[in-house]
Amino acid sequence: MSDLDRLRHAMRVTERPGATVDLAAVMRDGRRLRTRRRVAGAGAATLATGLVAAIVAVVVGALPDDPRTVERPTQVAVAPPPVAVPPTASHPLGPTPTTTPGRGEPSPSPVGQIVDSGIRHGSDQRVFYVVQVSVPGEPRVTIGLAAGRRAPDGTVTTDLLVNDVEGADRSPGFHQIGYDSGGSGAPVPTFGYFVGPAQQIIGTVDGRQVGARLARWSADKQVVIFWFDPAKLAPGDKLDGIVARDGSDRRL
Repeated sequence: MSDLDRLRHAMRVTERPGATVDLAAVMRDGRRLRTRRRVAGAGAATLATGLVAAIVAVVVGALPDDPRTVERPTQVAVAPPPVAVPPTASHPLGPTPTTTPGRGEPSPSPVGQIVDSGIRHGSDQRVFYVVQVSVPGEPRVTIGLAAGRRAPDGTVTTDLLVNDVEGADRSPGFHQIGYDSGGSGAPVPTFGYFVGPAQQIIGTVDGRQVGARLARWSADKQVVIFWFDPAKLAPGDKLDGIVARDGSDRRL
């Protein structure tokens, strides 16, 4: 029999005639019942709290899947886009190695004797001559080679000028080679100069060899001026190779 049943039984005893009530037992059983109710109530509250926590945990865990819930995007650090840096502009080392004087510009004065090539443009002679040049920062470049025309009255017109842009203009070997640029109206033969004891200069183009004509500069016999006959090498055609040989046919 539970405590509650015993209490109810004690109270029903008072309803029977002549029954004697044990007040001490009734009070004792009543206190015991209230105590157990309080304990049970605390346990129920604890159980309810646990259930609420479990429900909250389940609901929170389900939030990402709830279509009514707006999920805030995770903030991710994004690097700034790369900035394109323009390439550094390249600057030519001094003047262009091949130049064509403009109309109205005075022709540079020849240094030493003018070389007559034997080629004619109407009444004009095709001539070659050395001129003075100045290249900033290159103190050992002081001369260039010009291709021009000399009129019957002796007037010289420069069509093309070539010069080194670095190093030394008297160093042994080949220096800048001039090719026809098509701007003079009179085709300019391929020409240049070599420093050394050259007796032959042979160019190669399209697998065939073409010999050049030679003349030494009057101011320095080590400077050998050469040019190719336009009938054998068309003006403007680029050489595939070029060699110089001495009097013993040795390659320089």
